[in-house]
Amino acid sequence: MKTMILDAPVFAFVVATRAALAGGIGLLVSERLPAERRRALGAALVALGAATTIPAALLVARGLRRSRRRRLQEGIEFDASLIGATRYPRKGDDYVE
Repeated sequence: MKTMILDAPVFAFVVATRAALAGGIGLLVSERLPAERRRALGAALVALGAATTIPAALLVARGLRRSRRRRLQEGIEFDASLIGATRYPRKGDDYVE
């Protein structure tokens, strides 16, 4: 499983766009409202959700790249102050066959 870190506004945008799409589809298949009103509102919500799918996906992809970059920068191998430093053997570093 991949872990992502998204800012609260980005997360809210993604959730809202998915909810609009799902609500629109739900209205299109339900029969609670008058047919003309239901179709207009459902189509508008589906169009809104579909139109915002690409921007939401780009924001999530940017968040994924940012999370990956943070993970790479956390290790010793990327600490600029340690470049060229000598690591002396420690107890337990002996090679045992």
